Amino acid sequence: MSEAPTAEKTDGFEAPRPPRLTYAAALVGLEGLALSVAGAWRIVLGLIGSADKPGQAVSLGVVFVVLALLPLLAARGLLLRKSWSRGPAVITQLMALLVAYDLLQVNSVLIPLGIALAVVAVASLVLLVNSATTQALGIKGPGRS
Repeated sequence: MSEAPTAEKTDGFEAPRPPRLTYAAALVGLEGLALSVAGAWRIVLGLIGSADKPGQAVSLGVVFVVLALLPLLAARGLLLRKSWSRGPAVITQLMALLVAYDLLQVNSVLIPLGIALAVVAVASLVLLVNSATTQALGIKGPGRS
């Protein structure tokens, strides 16, 4: 079973990775890193007893760390030009937009965080659906054979 090519070849050499693909991978990786840090922080708060419900804080922290694996793996796949990586990256951005919307509905100090998350998610989506990105990943669109 042969795998579809994931990068353009020019005289036996791979074409350089488009900057937009690198930027998309960086933004997706940044989201994964932020989720990891938030999860680790919740776990620490739960373990040292600073949280109101320590067991719940640890559980939520573990969920955050596990959820962080999706964008981190997608970012790595984007850097390696794996065509499968765009799907998880797009799904991550759609979930981030939902979280950003929720953060914007609360009258609190979380509104700037919601704005920042929305900007990162929209920028990532724009980069992920860009034609240079899809070509670099070897994704064929409608009408392309």
